[in-house]
Amino acid sequence: MEEEIFQKLEEINNNLFFQKTVLSFDEGCRYCSISKSKMYKHTSSNNIPYYKPEGKLIFFKREELDQWLLRNRQSSMDELQREATKYSLTKRR
Repeated sequence: MEEEIFQKLEEINNNLFFQKTVLSFDEGCRYCSISKSKMYKHTSSNNIPYYKPEGKLIFFKREELDQWLLRNRQSSMDELQREATKYSLTKRR
Protein backbone atom coordinates (compact mmCIF):
# COMPACT_ATOMS: atom_id res chain seq x y z
CA MET A 1 0.00 0.00 0.00
CA GLU A 2 2.79 2.41 0.93
CA GLU A 3 4.64 1.62 -2.29
CA GLU A 4 1.51 2.35 -4.36
CA ILE A 5 1.13 5.73 -2.68
CA PHE A 6 4.78 6.52 -3.33
CA GLN A 7 4.40 5.55 -7.02
CA LYS A 8 1.28 7.72 -7.38
CA LEU A 9 3.04 10.69 -5.79
CA GLU A 10 6.01 10.21 -8.10
CA GLU A 11 3.65 10.08 -11.10
CA ILE A 12 1.91 13.29 -10.01
CA ASN A 13 5.28 14.97 -9.46
CA ASN A 14 6.45 13.96 -12.95
CA ASN A 15 3.23 15.24 -14.53
CA LEU A 16 3.65 18.61 -12.83
CA PHE A 17 7.31 18.75 -13.84
CA PHE A 18 6.54 18.29 -17.53
CA GLN A 19 3.89 21.03 -17.46
CA LYS A 20 6.33 23.71 -16.32
CA THR A 21 7.38 26.22 -18.97
CA VAL A 22 10.46 27.52 -17.13
CA LEU A 23 12.93 25.13 -15.54
CA SER A 24 15.65 25.73 -12.99
CA PHE A 25 19.20 24.61 -13.72
CA ASP A 26 18.74 21.30 -11.89
CA GLU A 27 15.39 20.69 -13.59
CA GLY A 28 16.95 21.49 -16.98
CA CYS A 29 19.66 18.92 -16.34
CA ARG A 30 17.06 16.35 -15.36
CA TYR A 31 14.83 17.20 -18.34
CA CYS A 32 17.72 16.81 -20.80
CA SER A 33 19.29 13.86 -18.97
CA ILE A 34 22.57 15.74 -18.80
CA SER A 35 24.93 15.94 -15.83
CA LYS A 36 25.35 19.30 -14.11
CA SER A 37 28.97 19.58 -15.24
CA LYS A 38 28.01 18.91 -18.86
CA MET A 39 25.19 21.47 -18.67
CA TYR A 40 27.59 24.06 -17.18
CA LYS A 41 29.90 23.44 -20.15
CA HIS A 42 27.00 24.02 -22.55
CA THR A 43 25.92 27.23 -20.83
CA SER A 44 29.44 28.63 -20.43
CA SER A 45 30.15 28.08 -24.14
CA ASN A 46 26.68 29.40 -25.11
CA ASN A 47 25.79 26.13 -26.87
CA ILE A 48 22.38 26.06 -25.22
CA PRO A 49 19.86 28.89 -24.72
CA TYR A 50 19.49 29.95 -21.09
CA TYR A 51 18.47 32.89 -18.90
CA LYS A 52 20.14 34.56 -15.90
CA PRO A 53 17.59 37.12 -14.67
CA GLU A 54 19.54 38.11 -11.55
CA GLY A 55 22.95 37.39 -13.04
CA LYS A 56 23.54 34.23 -11.05
CA LEU A 57 20.83 31.56 -11.22
CA ILE A 58 20.33 29.82 -14.56
CA PHE A 59 16.91 29.04 -16.01
CA PHE A 60 15.72 27.39 -19.21
CA LYS A 61 12.55 27.56 -21.27
CA ARG A 62 11.35 24.01 -21.76
CA GLU A 63 10.34 24.77 -25.36
CA GLU A 64 13.88 25.95 -26.18
CA LEU A 65 15.38 22.87 -24.57
CA ASP A 66 13.12 20.75 -26.78
CA GLN A 67 14.39 22.59 -29.86
CA TRP A 68 17.98 22.22 -28.71
CA LEU A 69 17.54 18.50 -28.03
CA LEU A 70 15.98 17.94 -31.45
CA ARG A 71 18.67 19.72 -33.49
CA ASN A 72 20.81 17.85 -36.02
CA ARG A 73 18.07 15.49 -37.14
CA GLN A 74 19.31 12.38 -38.92
CA SER A 75 17.23 11.09 -41.83
CA SER A 76 16.09 7.49 -41.86
CA MET A 77 17.34 5.11 -44.55
CA ASP A 78 13.87 5.17 -46.12
CA GLU A 79 13.92 8.98 -46.33
CA LEU A 80 17.41 8.94 -47.85
CA GLN A 81 16.37 6.37 -50.44
CA ARG A 82 13.29 8.42 -51.40
CA GLU A 83 15.44 11.55 -51.77
CA ALA A 84 17.98 9.66 -53.88
CA THR A 85 15.22 8.32 -56.15
CA LYS A 86 13.65 11.75 -56.45
CA TYR A 87 17.05 13.31 -57.23
CA SER A 88 17.94 10.71 -59.87
CA LEU A 89 14.55 11.10 -61.59
CA THR A 90 14.84 14.88 -61.80
CA LYS A 91 18.48 14.87 -63.00
CA ARG A 92 17.78 12.53 -65.92
CA ARG A 93 15.72 15.17 -67.72
